[in-house]
Amino acid sequence: MSDNTSDEEVKPKKGKGLMMKLLLGVGLLGVGGGAAFGALQAGIIGHSEEAKEDNHPKLVRKGEEDPYAPKSEGKEGEGAMEVDGEGGSEYRTSYYSFHEEFTSNLKNSPALLQVQLAASTRRDGRVLIWMKKHELAIRSTLLGVIADTTEDEVYTLEGKQRLQKRMTDAINKVLEKNEGFGGVDNVFFTTFIIQ
Repeated sequence: MSDNTSDEEVKPKKGKGLMMKLLLGVGLLGVGGGAAFGALQAGIIGHSEEAKEDNHPKLVRKGEEDPYAPKSEGKEGEGAMEVDGEGGSEYRTSYYSFHEEFTSNLKNSPALLQVQLAASTRRDGRVLIWMKKHELAIRSTLLGVIADTTEDEVYTLEGKQRLQKRMTDAINKVLEKNEGFGGVDNVFFTTFIIQ
């Protein structure tokens, strides 16, 4: 009889153990599924780098319409229509001209550099919009770049080209910090005066 009693006692324990394992497994699946859903919603998983870049300004081919092109300041019907040439780069280039000149002392020198600048982009109009939006921060950064330039650098073509490159990088850093993307291809001097 004791054999029968021990068999009956063991069976309910086995059933309870199996039920606990089953509930634990379902619970862990629920927690794992919830964590996966949360990570997906937070963008930690499931989004490739390519999908994230879809929101960045795109290169604009010649002849394509730019959905972000800034509105022209002239009245409707005034001015010449923009026409792209067939040769050269396959992408359209747009320019942003800074309205005020930049004037700063040169590094370790009593000389001043006064420049008028424009910047170019082959990306859509968001880059131009962002440059206008953050012009104050860009101006401050560019004045620092000029102040960190020696007098010897501004007298040579190679020195001016290095200054252009440093200015381009500085503008892109400001835009990346504030908008998450740069997009400026080059900086151009429209006036360049050393005093």
